[in-house]
Amino acid sequence: MVKTSGWGGGLRVLAVANQKGGVGKTTTAINLGTALAAVGRPVVIVDLDPQGNASTGLGIGKGPDERSPSTLEVLLETASMAQAAKPTGIPLLSIVPATGDLMGIEREFAAGQHKVYPLRNALIEYAAHQQANAEGQAKTTYVLIDCPPSLNVLTINALSAADAVLVPMQCEFFAMEGLAQLVKTINDVRDRLNPALSIQGVVLTMHDKRNRLTHEVEENVRDALGEKVYATYIPRNVRVAESPSFGKPILLYDHQCEGSRAYIELASEVIKREQQLAA
Repeated sequence: MVKTSGWGGGLRVLAVANQKGGVGKTTTAINLGTALAAVGRPVVIVDLDPQGNASTGLGIGKGPDERSPSTLEVLLETASMAQAAKPTGIPLLSIVPATGDLMGIEREFAAGQHKVYPLRNALIEYAAHQQANAEGQAKTTYVLIDCPPSLNVLTINALSAADAVLVPMQCEFFAMEGLAQLVKTINDVRDRLNPALSIQGVVLTMHDKRNRLTHEVEENVRDALGEKVYATYIPRNVRVAESPSFGKPILLYDHQCEGSRAYIELASEVIKREQQLAA
């Protein structure tokens, strides 16, 4: 079974993915989600990384009561997304948190290929729940899936469920090689599991305009992918790096810093692309 059409009700599902670690996936999911919520687009972040950094970065405690039910229960189909989604300190932004128990999902899914679709099925149910219970409530516009830094059953679940992939890419030497691997994975998933999957865009992260290598990487990526690369880049910024330790997105931690402005611009660019697709 494959998903070949939208969810209905204007819901869009974006997987924030890159097989390479340390490129800013979680930072992008948290801060893009916050920026989208700030301009009136309700967002649910699905924390699909066993490290649970997106949950921590949005102030969700690590105790079992604070993170239960979690993405593990959603994938095992013992809890719905609507039940698992937790409010954050940001209006219109909620998160389905992750715990370390998610590392055991490979064993739980050892039964076979049908286990690439639990997240997709949970999202279908969530979209239907929204449609049936929308009166007087803000309906979710975006689901952002924060993927782990590897190609495993969790990442495949995310790509099988998503409408599109948003790729954070660090401005460093091995970035192009990692990007080529991810594009191949996306193409494989599109061929076998999710023919509707596309790349929404590539965002350059940890951009240091004083560094010649940064400009060389940026030039190579833009030459290779053209308009798929967002005009907005995320600068290397100490305040962005600090904010997760306070359990806050950068827009709450320091809304005037360069990193905050960049994520607001990125949200605007994402919305513009979505409007062009809808048109």
